[in-house]
Amino acid sequence: MSDVKTKKNDQSPVDFINALAHTTRKGDSLYLLELMETVTGKKPVMWGDSIVGYDEYEMVYASGRKAHWPMVGFSPRKQNLSIYIMPGFSVIDDLLPALGKHKTSKACLYINKLADVDLDILKQIIERAITYMRAKY
Repeated sequence: MSDVKTKKNDQSPVDFINALAHTTRKGDSLYLLELMETVTGKKPVMWGDSIVGYDEYEMVYASGRKAHWPMVGFSPRKQNLSIYIMPGFSVIDDLLPALGKHKTSKACLYINKLADVDLDILKQIIERAITYMRAKY
């Protein structure tokens, strides 16, 4: 069984974000850094080379393999901001229509830039996701 590659580490989330070349992505990431810290009450932690995560839980794969992962987090990817909503979207699907321009996958919310979305709705999404995860784990 292979080892999980994305693990938390001691890299500074602020240094990681400040090193971003894309000005809008950097500003949006600094905003998310503060927003998620406020909502979760936790300090940000780097997971792997490019994910900023908050709090953590142990997930168990169908194979029985276990891995630790942040309860919520984000990554400033080249194409968009990836926001990790670990319970998936069933717990926040009523908020998505009011969010603004976005795409989703299983547990990722993709936003091109924060100017495209309603920041109050985004905050509610993060609050609901972290509340759900803490109640479950």
